[in-house]
Amino acid sequence: MKTIEKIQYMTEKGQITLPVAWRRQVGTGAVVVRTGKGNMLEISPVRTEKDSESGWVSIFNAERDNSGKGVPLDDFLKVLAKIKKGKK
Repeated sequence: MKTIEKIQYMTEKGQITLPVAWRRQVGTGAVVVRTGKGNMLEISPVRTEKDSESGWVSIFNAERDNSGKGVPLDDFLKVLAKIKKGKK
């Protein structure tokens, strides 16, 4: 595999974007990040079962669905009850 070096800037939250070409090249959307000697960071692809293959479905993601905030358990249970009624 050809080594590609590119400067990636961090957001105010410390996040970086991995270019789509890199994500396609490694064939996964999951990575592990390790610290190394000095200021070295190592980012390596991780092979995982996709949600659709495992049968698990993400119904709530705080970052995606609620601006990074959790929800009280009672509210979450109400949403689950509505989903369950809709499947009958």
